[in-house]
Amino acid sequence: MKFIYTFLFFCFSVLSYGQIDLPATNNTGGILKAEPETTSSGFPILRAEESNEESKYLREKPKTIDFREKPNNLKTAGDAVKEKWTEDKEALEKYREDQYLGDFKTTGKFVELYCRDHQFVDGDQVNIYLNGKFIKRVVLSGGYHPVLVTLESGFNNIEFEAINQGSSGPNTAQLKVLEENGNLVASKEWNLLTGARASLIVVKE
Repeated sequence: MKFIYTFLFFCFSVLSYGQIDLPATNNTGGILKAEPETTSSGFPILRAEESNEESKYLREKPKTIDFREKPNNLKTAGDAVKEKWTEDKEALEKYREDQYLGDFKTTGKFVELYCRDHQFVDGDQVNIYLNGKFIKRVVLSGGYHPVLVTLESGFNNIEFEAINQGSSGPNTAQLKVLEENGNLVASKEWNLLTGARASLIVVKE
């Protein structure tokens, strides 16, 4: 009889131990997932399983716009309207004077010039010079035309000479300048009669 009491007491103890209540939780994070790796105690290590939404945002990187790959990305919505509806301004006598487009400093070895006819596309052409030396002749179209200019130490005088005025109005253009690192450092416009020049100074430090 003593043996029976001892046996029943043992069974009752085992059943009580196996029914331990786990504390409630309000955790709304990732699901805990058992990994094959275990601790020294022999229990599996529980790790938070990342959700599909979390992994999506961690993996995706913000997209960047590369103006060099597609120069016409330099256009704005306003540019598109101008290109479609705007005609050249009247060829006033004041446009016979040379125009100064400003200056800026850079530590880069070169700059990229992007120019286009931002008004009526009528065959305007310009010669580009660096410190008096001819670089290139450009026919201005509706899209940006890239020109790479290697800079000299110190002052660099970049000039745009109007070769003609196209079929209407003055020689018209919009100019955007990018540094070696891709930063847009200048955005200018000019209106020139034949023979007049627009100049931009870049100081290489």
